[in-house]
Amino acid sequence: MPLTDTACRTARPDPDGKMYRLTDGFGMYLQVMPNGSKYFRLKYRFQGKEKCLALGVYPATTLRQARELRDAARKLVKQGRDPLQQRRETAQTERLQAESVFAVLCREWHAKLRPVWTPGHARTVWARLEQNLFPWLGDRPIAEITAPMLLKTLQRVEQRGARETARRILQICGQVFRYAIATGRAIQDPSAALRGALAPVVKSSYATITNPAEIGPLLRAIDGYRGAPVTRFALLLAPLVFVRPGELRKAEWSEFDLEQGLWRIPAARMKMRVEHLVPLSRQALELFRELHALTGRRSYVFPGARSAQRPMSNNTVNAALRRLGFASDEMTGHGFRHMASTLLNEQGWNPDAIERQLAHSSSHSVRGTYNKAEYLVERTEMMQAWADYLDTLRHADPPPRPAAPSRRGKTVRSEASR
Repeated sequence: MPLTDTACRTARPDPDGKMYRLTDGFGMYLQVMPNGSKYFRLKYRFQGKEKCLALGVYPATTLRQARELRDAARKLVKQGRDPLQQRRETAQTERLQAESVFAVLCREWHAKLRPVWTPGHARTVWARLEQNLFPWLGDRPIAEITAPMLLKTLQRVEQRGARETARRILQICGQVFRYAIATGRAIQDPSAALRGALAPVVKSSYATITNPAEIGPLLRAIDGYRGAPVTRFALLLAPLVFVRPGELRKAEWSEFDLEQGLWRIPAARMKMRVEHLVPLSRQALELFRELHALTGRRSYVFPGARSAQRPMSNNTVNAALRRLGFASDEMTGHGFRHMASTLLNEQGWNPDAIERQLAHSSSHSVRGTYNKAEYLVERTEMMQAWADYLDTLRHADPPPRPAAPSRRGKTVRSEASR
């Protein structure tokens, strides 16, 4: 006798705790479990073997819906197709489609590379994807994304003046598409077709002061800074160590050996991912020891104004320079690197030693081999001579002629903004 909605609804668990079935016809039945759960099932034979297909859970699946699923399954059997295999293939297709959505692939790619990135870089990459691409492309299957679609999305970034960001996002997209191809979820990389399609990025050097006659007033202005003490120390130390602004503001006390006068920056915080040694001049050591009394109990040398658990803001030094009256096209925190590079080269110091102290890489096969301690003795002498030279500029008017190093090298200008 066929099932009715009433029979399905009123079926109760067996008092003896056994499973039982209520048949409907054509192999379909309602399976009532000891705990009261009810399942529609279909028994059928395929290629001589008896099989069972789940049709749904009652009452989420109604009797009518279960019968429709039964009839569809029986049609497949008549066509020589196995309903169970068909369901597995459909589920696999749906799973692959879900995994092939652009945002999902980006998340998967990002998770694989995140362990080898610095936390800051990982956050930057994800923010660029999430804010600039996901609103328009995130829900699309990656195989459906075309070059015109991607270009239109990147042009939105360009239109707000962020040309460099658009270029970097295009590079990220290329990596994601190549990952999709490697994992079998795409067959082409539309980002490759966009080479030359974005507006060119106009390169500009970091604003800096390299005229000795102007460096003295800059240093005296820094001496007179009346803002936050930690910011003042950052301003005083920036020209002495001339590391990248991010390397300075994220410095931690665990990296310093104030007895030996050495700052050892770990590879994870360096642009080239190689540990970097910074010999500290007598003047720099004096400042770091004075600063240690202020922030030495904390992790960061330059803790943030709002939270000591985070380093100072990346705009703190530049904002302080503006407060001192130096416009953004006159001097920047990064400009201290270019200042040191230009003058040290003019003074005749070994260009290789200067490049190592700036933590630059070289395309030359020999000079490009990075040894963190390379030229360390010469660099130590150079850093002390540089600090002494800055002192003479600070106190002299007009500025003195630069002192020559004890060991001269061929004078080669170096771009500190690399």
